[in-house]
Amino acid sequence: MSVDWVITPRDRALDGLQAGLRDRSGAVLIGPDGVGKTSLARCAAEQHGADFRRVAWVTGTESAAGIPFAAVDHLIDVPVVGKTAEVLRAGREALGSDLLLVVDDAHLLDPLSAALVYQLAVSDAAKVIATADDEGPAEVTALWRDGLVNRIEVCPAGHDDARLAEQVASFVADLPGDALRTLRYLAVHDPLPLAVLLPLTGADAIERARESGAVRIENAMVGCAHPLFRDAVRASVGGPALRRLRTALVDRMLATPGCGVVDQLRVAVLAVDSDRPQPPLEVAAAAATALRLGDLNLAEHLGRTALAAGFEARLTLAYSLAWQGRGREADDVLSAVDPAELNDAQLMAWALPRAANQFWMLSEPERATAFLRATRGRVSTPQAQTTLDALSATFSMNAGAPQRALSLAEDVLESDAADDTAVGWAASAAALSCARLGRLDDVDPMAQRALDAGHPGLLRFTSGFGQTTALLLTGQLDEAQAMAQELTDFAQLQQPGRAIGEVLVADVLLVRGSLQAVSLLRRATAALAPTGYSWGPLAWMLLAQALGQHGMPMEAAKALSRAESRHGLKSMLFAPELGLARAWTYHARKDSLGAIAAARDAAKTAERGGQTAVALRALHDGVRLGDTRAVDSLARIELDCVFGRITMDHARALAAGDRCGLQEVSLRYHDLGMSAAANDAARQAIADPPPGADPNRP
Repeated sequence: MSVDWVITPRDRALDGLQAGLRDRSGAVLIGPDGVGKTSLARCAAEQHGADFRRVAWVTGTESAAGIPFAAVDHLIDVPVVGKTAEVLRAGREALGSDLLLVVDDAHLLDPLSAALVYQLAVSDAAKVIATADDEGPAEVTALWRDGLVNRIEVCPAGHDDARLAEQVASFVADLPGDALRTLRYLAVHDPLPLAVLLPLTGADAIERARESGAVRIENAMVGCAHPLFRDAVRASVGGPALRRLRTALVDRMLATPGCGVVDQLRVAVLAVDSDRPQPPLEVAAAAATALRLGDLNLAEHLGRTALAAGFEARLTLAYSLAWQGRGREADDVLSAVDPAELNDAQLMAWALPRAANQFWMLSEPERATAFLRATRGRVSTPQAQTTLDALSATFSMNAGAPQRALSLAEDVLESDAADDTAVGWAASAAALSCARLGRLDDVDPMAQRALDAGHPGLLRFTSGFGQTTALLLTGQLDEAQAMAQELTDFAQLQQPGRAIGEVLVADVLLVRGSLQAVSLLRRATAALAPTGYSWGPLAWMLLAQALGQHGMPMEAAKALSRAESRHGLKSMLFAPELGLARAWTYHARKDSLGAIAAARDAAKTAERGGQTAVALRALHDGVRLGDTRAVDSLARIELDCVFGRITMDHARALAAGDRCGLQEVSLRYHDLGMSAAANDAARQAIADPPPGADPNRP
C-alpha cells in the first residue's frame, strides 16, 4: 500500500524560503511530519544552490540526537583532542563562508551540531534552510525565536496525523521481508554506513528497500526515506528483538575500519543496551570524550556504566554531575575515593574538582578551603603544590580578599613549577583582582597569560570581567560592550557560559542605562539558578540594580531578596554590588535618604576590601542618587581614570549646586555613552539646589 501524502502547496512556501535567504540568514519550515517539508527544502536548494560556493546537507535523527556532533560528522573533522569551543571554531573555519546549509529535521539535531548551525547562521558564514517541528535544542529554536530566519508554517488542509500513521503502518507491513529487515536495522540507528549495513542484510535487501521507497542511499550512507517509516518499524519490533539488532550492529561497527571519534561514541551508546558490552576502560574513554566535547548527559550515562573501570571513570562522572549543577551527587561520587591509595597526580586530579565542587556547587567555601589546605600538606611535588595555590587564589578572590588572591596568584605565576592549569587559574584570578583593586594597567597582561595557558572555558569570563571593568573605568564603553558580547557569542547558547557572558554585557549596559540589561539578567538568573557559581548571586544583584534604576520597586525588591538569600562567602567579592542593589531598590521606592546611605555603605565595603575601582563605581552611583557629600570620599580614591575624573566633577558640581557644571557633566556623560548618568546630572541641574549650596550660582 502506498502512502497518500497530503503535501503543502509549493509556491507560498518557496516564496517564504526565498525571502528568508534574501533578507535574513535563511528560513525554517515548521509543521508536522509528512507534509512535504523535506521536498520543499530540496527544491529550494536546487533553485538557489548555484548562488553559493557550496551546498551542504545536515539531517537530524532521533538515534543520533544524544551523540555530540553526530549530525555534522560528515562535514567536519572531530579531533581526538580539544574541547567544545575549539571543535566548533575549527568546524566553522573548515566549512568557510558563502555556504547554503540545508538542515532536515533540525529539532532532532544533537545540541553541538545545532550549536555549529547556529554559529554559521549568526556569523553570516551560511544561509540556512531548515525543516523542524516547534521543539528541539535551544540552539535550534533560537534560529527562529531570535529572528535569524524566517518562520514558515506548513500544515496543509486535509492533513491528518492519525490517518497518515495508519497508512505508514500498512506501507511498512506490506514491504518485502528483506526490505523490512533493512528498515529494522535503521530503526536502531539511522542512518548507517553502507559498509556496515551490507554484511548484515546483503546488497539485494538494501536495493529492494530502495526500490520500495523505504530507504534512500546518499554518499555511501543508508537512511530511512521518511522518519515515519523508522518510527513505525520501531513500534512493531519488541525490546528483545531491538537488543539483538543492536548487538549485531555493535559487532559490525567494531569490525569496520576507520572508526572516528563520533563513531566510537555511537558504538559506546549502542553497546550499553546490547549483549556485546564494551570493556569498562573503553566505555570510560568514551565517557571522557563526551565530557571533553561538552555533552554532560552522555558523559554521565557512560560514566555510570564504566564505574568498574575505576578512578578515571569516577572523575568523569563527578565532573559531568557537578557541571550540571548536581553538586551533592558529585560529592558523593568523589567521596567514595580513598585518597591514601592515590599517587600525587591522582590526588591532584581528585582534589581539584572536589574542592571546586565544595566551594561553588555545595556553597561550602570554608570546608573547601580547609580541604585544599589539608591536601596541599599531602602532596610532595612543587607542581602539585603550585596548582593547589592557584585554586586557593581563586577561592580567596571570590571570598572577598582580592589583595591576598593577587599575592597568591603572582607567586604562582613566578614559579617555574606552574603548569598550564595553574597559570590559567592564577592569571584569571589576577586579572579580575587587578581590575577591582584599581591596577588597571595590569589587567590585560594577566588576561593574556590566562589565554595563552589555554585555561578552562569558564575562567575566560573571570579574566574577561576584569577586562570589561578596566575598559569601563577608562571610558571605553563601546570596547567593553564589544568584548562582553564577544565572550557571550563565543559561548553561543551553551550554559552556563552564555548566561555568564550576558551578566558581563548587562554590567556594561547598566553603566549605559539601557533597559536591555533587565531582559538579559532575567534570562541569566534563570540559567544560573541550578548552578552554584558566584555569578548567580551577582546576576541577581545586578538585576535588582537594573530594575531599581528603571523604577520597578516590587520587582527590584524580589530580585534583591533573592540576591541576599544566595549571597555568602563564595560571592563575598561582590558584596559592594549587593549594597548597590539595596541602594537602587530604595531609589525605586522613592526613599532617597535610604538610597544614598546604602550607596555609601557599598563604597565603604569596597574600600575595606581594597576594591578601589569598585568603591569608585559605588560613589559614582551615590552621586547619581544625589549624595552631596561624596567629594571627600572620592578624594580618597587613588585611581586616575576617565570614570573617576568625571565622577569627581559631577560630585563637586552637585555639592556646589552648580547648574552649569551639572549640565556640562551631563554632556560629557552623554559623549561617553553613559546615558543614565547623563540624565541624572541633567535632572539635578534643574532641581532645587541642595542645602548649603550657593542659591545665586547659575
